[in-house]
Amino acid sequence: MDDIIFGKNAITEALIKGDREINKILISKNIHSDSKLNQIKELAKQRGVVFQFVAKEKFSQYAQYNHQGIIAQISPIEYMDLDDFLEKEHENSSVVILDGIEDSHNLGAIIRTCVCAGVAGIIIPSRRNVQVNDIVEKTSAGAINHIPIIKVNSLVNAVQKLKNSDWWVVATDASAKDNYYDVDYNNMNFAIIMGAEHAGVSKSLLKLSDFIVKIPMLKDFNSLNVSNALSAIIFETVRQKLKNSQK
Repeated sequence: MDDIIFGKNAITEALIKGDREINKILISKNIHSDSKLNQIKELAKQRGVVFQFVAKEKFSQYAQYNHQGIIAQISPIEYMDLDDFLEKEHENSSVVILDGIEDSHNLGAIIRTCVCAGVAGIIIPSRRNVQVNDIVEKTSAGAINHIPIIKVNSLVNAVQKLKNSDWWVVATDASAKDNYYDVDYNNMNFAIIMGAEHAGVSKSLLKLSDFIVKIPMLKDFNSLNVSNALSAIIFETVRQKLKNSQK
């Protein structure tokens, strides 16, 4: 069964990447033509994808979404197997592990951040975590097509596999003693575990972690959005890599 994605950026990226079959693109008749829409139509023609102009009433079931008057029927994403991921050559690479993220907008924003920061993959559990859906695709602005999403049955087993393959594990916890910028992220493969905003990273994963870090707060108000928290940490790793490469 096809998934539905909506919004000009997400559909454009899906057409450019080209690794997922797009069955049909529906465009509202009252949508104003612009360069992005013209690009979508041209890319659709090149790939042989049917696009149709339909009455705006066709979009009534998607009224809660910012669909921009365009949706596409697309094949579901293919999750990568962790063993296949680990078989690839990795050098000073990073992965992000999500433990109990429930909000689709957060997952989409995290995917977008990870692609911008050159993260090699994102690991999510098959249960108790939001899966990739149309909101995730839209929020990621097409970034979902540029990074492997690895779905596993057990995060504990996944972390153990990473450690057995010489990956270091960094978990986040508000009560940690060390700050996230105290870790030297250079010259190693590492995973960063982010937990749900209320529950945090599970105790079983904290026990397996090599480093446990926090983001210091200047006010006693620990309510940083998980996608924003990841951005702070992951771009610290980027900063360190860039600084190290200039030596």
